[in-house]
Amino acid sequence: MNKQYLLIHDHKILYEILFELKSILSFELRFIKEKDFKLKNLRPNELIISKKNFESENQIKLNDFPIELDKLVDYLNINFLKKKIKFQKDIKIGEYQVNFNTRKMFKNNKHLNLTEKESKIIDFLKNSTSPVSVIKLQNKVWGYKSQLETHTVETHIYRLRKKIDNVFKDKNFIRSYKEGYQIS
Repeated sequence: MNKQYLLIHDHKILYEILFELKSILSFELRFIKEKDFKLKNLRPNELIISKKNFESENQIKLNDFPIELDKLVDYLNINFLKKKIKFQKDIKIGEYQVNFNTRKMFKNNKHLNLTEKESKIIDFLKNSTSPVSVIKLQNKVWGYKSQLETHTVETHIYRLRKKIDNVFKDKNFIRSYKEGYQIS
């Protein structure tokens, strides 16, 4: 799951307090005015705090005021973690089901155990509508900050393709293009 966002709806003071703490928060903040809010447009990586009750699984209800800031931040982080775990379970990618929590890939009655890096590669590539360059994979999956002359990405992709082919007899799950790699 990409960045996570806490939407604060009509709680200006709460937003200002959390904004002061943004350097220690593991999520991004957004303030939503009444006229700009549409519940149906909430994304899976968004949680909302509001004075109104929306009966949405994306809503966090804060009933105990005043609340200590460290308890509030812990509460928010726990809710984001629960959301992330739920969101990463049983993702459909083509003919496959991938559970990023257990790092397993399924098709028919077969499964494949993935390493952490392999699951990160698949997770990153599944969101791309065009081939992803080696440099972008180095930056986003490996966290490299500069363009290094390395074959780490190519080696990992080669081994992942080989594992997928050995278990599922599929040589085309990850395709190579001049511009990079893409899940077919």
